[in-house]
Amino acid sequence: MNYQYNQTGKISIIVPTLNEEKNIEVAITSTEFAKDIEVIVVDGGSQDDTVGITQGLGIKVICSNPGRACQMNVGALLATGNILLFLHADTTLPLQFDDMVRDALEKPGVVAGAFNLRIDASGWSLRLVEWGVRIRSHFFHLPYGDQAIFIKREVFEQVGGFPEIPIMEDFEMMRRLQRIGSIAIVQTAVLTSARRWLQKGVFKTTLINQIAIIAYFLGVSPTQIRYWYRGKNNT
Repeated sequence: MNYQYNQTGKISIIVPTLNEEKNIEVAITSTEFAKDIEVIVVDGGSQDDTVGITQGLGIKVICSNPGRACQMNVGALLATGNILLFLHADTTLPLQFDDMVRDALEKPGVVAGAFNLRIDASGWSLRLVEWGVRIRSHFFHLPYGDQAIFIKREVFEQVGGFPEIPIMEDFEMMRRLQRIGSIAIVQTAVLTSARRWLQKGVFKTTLINQIAIIAYFLGVSPTQIRYWYRGKNNT
């Protein structure tokens, strides 16, 4: 599909990082052909060469306290665009993503959106995960952070930014947004790393994800959920 450029506004792409030297260059490179954008990397204290690689690409790096929600909020505060796009460092954007974002946000009632998801590894189990993400996104309007969430700046400010909780900040943000408008899902997919599924196994990772959601609904502390999900020493 050919997207026509429109004048919805400048896109600020905010990338929270923590020890992402293996991924950050590819993520940033995926933005290079876009029009009227800025890229802001918010680092939470990387011990590897994430900051050096980013600066070598001519990208602004901001240092922040660790925590994805905190880092994204810091980036949003300093962004100059009227559209905010939050990109995980292990995810790449498709060509013409900028026009797709602007087109999605011009539709009546749409306050935010995200992309479909593709995982960069083979295997039927990962295709099943992608199918599940598509169902969750299109029918329940609950995209997650690895789908490159984008949002109108005034709406982001209206809902108070991402809730600064240890985990599930994207889930809670989507719930808040659903109360004030529609969430668009772009048919084209972003490409994300399979590392978190491969590390623990696809079935186990999916099960943990579902348990985390149920626990959150039941009022379990996000700090406790994070401990279950990531482990004591995993930031």
